[in-house]
Formats: sequence, C-alpha cells, structure tokens
Amino acid sequence: MATLLYITAHPGDATSSYSLAVGEQFVQAYKQAHPQDEIKHLNLYDVEIPNIDAEVLDAWGKLGQGIAADTLSASQQSKIMKLGQVLSQFIGADKYVFVNPMWNFSYPPVMKTYIDAICMRGQTFKYTENGPIGLLHNKKALHIQASGGIYAEGPMQHMENGNRHLKNVLGFIGVHDVESILIEGISYTPARAPEIKQQAMEAARQLAQTF
Repeated sequence: MATLLYITAHPGDATSSYSLAVGEQFVQAYKQAHPQDEIKHLNLYDVEIPNIDAEVLDAWGKLGQGIAADTLSASQQSKIMKLGQVLSQFIGADKYVFVNPMWNFSYPPVMKTYIDAICMRGQTFKYTENGPIGLLHNKKALHIQASGGIYAEGPMQHMENGNRHLKNVLGFIGVHDVESILIEGISYTPARAPEIKQQAMEAARQLAQTF
C-alpha cells in the first residue's frame, strides 16, 4: 500500500478552478486504479505553516548547538513543532500531487511557504564535498498547474517559474520522477477553454492508471 499526498494551493474550489477540477479527476481515477492506497489531502489554505522567520532561525540555531527544546519560547516551540509535522507528513508519503494556479509567473505564496518547510537539511537533502544530495528515494510526483497564458513553450517560456521551480526543488531533494499536466491558454483563447479543460482532465485520468 502506498500513500499519496494530494497538495492543493488554491483558495477556490473545483467549480471555479481549472487546476482543482483536473486534480479531482486525477484523484477519482487514482482511487479506482489503486483502491489499496491511502490518499491524504493537504489544502494549503486550510493549514498554518510558519514562515522561516527570525524566531525559527534562532530556534534552529539553538537546537543545533544542543540547547534543549523546552528552553525555547512558546512561540518558537509551536513553530518548530508545526514545521516538523509538515515535514514528517511529506517524508512519509510515497507519491505527491501538487495542484495550483499560476499567479504572476509562479504559484501562490502558500505553496512557496510549503516548499520552504519540506526542504530541510539533514532530512530531505544534505551537503557533501561533491555538492548537495537529495535524501528522498523511490518517490514520484505530479504537478497540475493552470495558467491563462502559454508558458510551456514559445516566447513566454522563460517567464514560467512555477512548474520549472517545483521540478528543480523536487530534484534537489531526490524526487526525479516528476510528471506535469499544464492547463494553458485559458485566457488567450477563452472559446477553447472547455476543450483545454477536457483534454487536461482526460490526461489526468490516463496518468492516474499508472501513477
């Protein structure tokens, strides 16, 4: 039995969001194809993930010096505990599905906060004399992203910092098996939006069979 972590970063729902609609199609098809697997949904707009701020950095520094955790401030202890829970859940999963819209050539801020929480030295990567090494093994990921424009190819390709950045991050921590479903051109060609959506949903259903 495998655990799939379904991570969504959209404040809306599937009736208004192309990315969430495609994501839900993937989950439904995945359940049918892999009934023995466990699916956990993490809605990043429903959880509080601490930012890496001065308190967190100070706490990490003290813990690294061997100072007892119970000597940290209550706020620091709370933040460190929450970050640890997020990290443990991520490491414990076998497969990941990230779902988000493209905002300003990247993803919503809650996704970046989550990425900061899962990139932890000594937990998901380490530095060696030959450079950094990812510590996660035998895991795979899918990124579902919707955008009004077209960024996977063409003159705007260099401005795409969502899918490209996520792939770089996942590769850095050892997740190299990454698929993408990019729902693009919705605003460029609104008359084709239903067709674009249906094509992406079909791609999601197909991919779910072997994911």
